[in-house]
Amino acid sequence: MNNKYIAIEGVIGVGKTTLTRLLQPRYNAEILLEVVEDNPFLPKFYGDRDRYAFQTQIFFLLSRYHQQYQAVPAALRRGALVSDYTFAKDELFAWLNLKDDELAMYGRVHAALGEKIPRPDLIVYLRADHDVLMRRIALRDRPFERDMDPDYIRELAAAYDAWLSRLTDIPVLTIETNHLDYLSRAEDLDRVVDLIAAALEQAAPAGAPEAQLRALQQGRVAAFQQFHREREATNGSAVDPLIHYLLLVEEVGELATALRRIAADRRRSTTAGPAALDEAIAAHRPALREELADLLAHLLRLANDTGIDLEQAYLDKMRLQLAAAPHGDGPHVD
Repeated sequence: MNNKYIAIEGVIGVGKTTLTRLLQPRYNAEILLEVVEDNPFLPKFYGDRDRYAFQTQIFFLLSRYHQQYQAVPAALRRGALVSDYTFAKDELFAWLNLKDDELAMYGRVHAALGEKIPRPDLIVYLRADHDVLMRRIALRDRPFERDMDPDYIRELAAAYDAWLSRLTDIPVLTIETNHLDYLSRAEDLDRVVDLIAAALEQAAPAGAPEAQLRALQQGRVAAFQQFHREREATNGSAVDPLIHYLLLVEEVGELATALRRIAADRRRSTTAGPAALDEAIAAHRPALREELADLLAHLLRLANDTGIDLEQAYLDKMRLQLAAAPHGDGPHVD
């Protein structure tokens, strides 16, 4: 695991720090541990979330930034790194605990600082059932966690699931830990190490456009185009790029309407954080599905009308962008 950066994530009490310490000798890695107890607002926050949320979040944000800004690049120059938290996850807690102007202000600061923090090569997401989490929290008996609201842990678990299920720019390995005891059972730790090794092997290494292109080539765009060619030849549809362009634009407008409804539902939702977006999308997913399918169909017809192999055009575009991108950057679509 040469100069790889693995971050362990999960809800309070799931076992992130324990696993991080156990992985250190396996990879001859340096470790980076989240400093929680130093936050002077944390005990007050667990007693009164609304009153002390902003102070707690800002303290954590600045503390984690100062810790990671220099420590992560320095550690990776020397070898592998395993951390028991990510810088990005701090925003998840903010979505749960902050509102309105405080959340907007926090978001601007987090975005500015986050650009300077290296991202992990892999996030290992440890999950556990609610009763297991509460039992583990009770067993470690931290004074500031004794009065923790169980509903807060439920909200946090849902937010983690929502965040990491939508994450696309960093590979995520999810491990169910209900029946794992990697502290006491060597075979459980061996199993986790094997899962991490497999996940790292499957993840395309930074700066490897060939691996990314191979993934793209598993698509079926050419088959979709051929389907529309045969269908239109059978029913005698006229080749008319302008008509298909206008239909494409119409579908974009209908898609925009669906997205505006999602945004409105999210604003009206009583659910906090990322879960509100998940609920809004779920309510409108059938309409989104239909509009996106229509959009793709008109795009494929437009490509057929103009004699363009859409799959090859896309692969050529990505190949050029990957070749021109700085090391580690993914493709972007102009």
